Amino acid sequence: MDFNLPQELTGYLAELDAFIEREIRPLEQRDDNIRFFDHRREWARTDFENDGLPRKEWEALLKEVRGIADRAGHLRFSLPSEFGGKDGSNLAMTVIREHLAARGLGLHNDLQNEHSIVANNPFVLLFRDFGTRDQYEEFVDRMLNEEFQLAFGLTEPDHGSDATHMETRAVPEQRDGVNGWLINGEKMWTTGMHTASHCVTFVRTSGNDGDAKGITALIVPSETPGVKVEEYLWTFNMPTDHPRVSFTNAWVPDSAVFGPMDGGLAIAQHFVHENRIRQASSSLGAAHYCIQESVKYARQRKPFGQELARNQGIQFPLVELATQVEMLRLLIRKTAWQMDQMSKPEVANQLSDKVAMCNYWANRLCCEAADRAMQVHGGIGYSRHKPFEHIYRHHRRYRITEGSEEIQMRKAAGFLFGYLGPDKWKSA
Repeated sequence: MDFNLPQELTGYLAELDAFIEREIRPLEQRDDNIRFFDHRREWARTDFENDGLPRKEWEALLKEVRGIADRAGHLRFSLPSEFGGKDGSNLAMTVIREHLAARGLGLHNDLQNEHSIVANNPFVLLFRDFGTRDQYEEFVDRMLNEEFQLAFGLTEPDHGSDATHMETRAVPEQRDGVNGWLINGEKMWTTGMHTASHCVTFVRTSGNDGDAKGITALIVPSETPGVKVEEYLWTFNMPTDHPRVSFTNAWVPDSAVFGPMDGGLAIAQHFVHENRIRQASSSLGAAHYCIQESVKYARQRKPFGQELARNQGIQFPLVELATQVEMLRLLIRKTAWQMDQMSKPEVANQLSDKVAMCNYWANRLCCEAADRAMQVHGGIGYSRHKPFEHIYRHHRRYRITEGSEEIQMRKAAGFLFGYLGPDKWKSA
């Protein structure tokens, strides 16, 4: 059993580090861009007088960085070569995402809004796998060059994890001789709607509440009459780009149907395992950073004439966290490696529990590591002059989004107790 990472991957990490130091770090220091990362970060990023939305100069800077990363060949790393990517594997993406997060806050990687010089781009693959020829030709290139940006309308005000009980409905209606769908309902946490050109909106088109079948995805242009942002929800970590959106007699033609009719949940679940394992890696990297900074500070700080690190009250909690980081890293990389050997249906049947374990534990671990870092650093750790409060506030979100930890644990329990997947535990 070989635990060494492929040489081409470790070489690529070094290439990314050199790129960051050469291209990204200087941009952070230019024009006081560091204000987006130092103690002023929340205020610099947030237009509090405009619904708490991201400031335009903040989003423009991130777009500039994505352009630099794309021209350097890094942004699309995970995508197939047909889209200008490097066919990045799940293992490679977990290692890269951990590595970037472990570097701390910066223009290279800031998960407050899913920004990274090595992007995910799941929508491109959704159009490859589910889109019609016309949809593929209309959307893919425009998404890659950011002319089109898509939001995702699944969650509702009264229905979060129970997506099959959604109340948003679409019924057939013909307009000017064109068959289409009339949409009524509300969506919640429709992230990115303030800049989205379209919203992939999930609606019930047949069946009963609770049925997995009967839900359809529709590509709804944001400017469609009847589509309205009702409010932006201010969150623990600002700025916000998470609105509640209403659909009142909003009409789209039949050509807006995305993927199988009445089988739209397949789209929502298509990239879930890849997203969750990569996000777990980012949380792991952020936890590693918090521990690393705490150890460094404890060696430097000398209350009562000796290093803070000499106290077992400082050592033992950090040892426990470091132990969890080491163990979790092995599970994440093993799971990602196994995912690379399987098709998507096989991953869902064989590894869904392991992905869930990685995700919920990494998110919880990151919050614990950030909290401990604040404690080790004392008053300065609680201040915004250190990044720990930012890391905590952001990663606390992941214990709810991307599948709450309760939903993740329920998935793992299904495998453990034999309700889902193969009964692997009987022979373990």
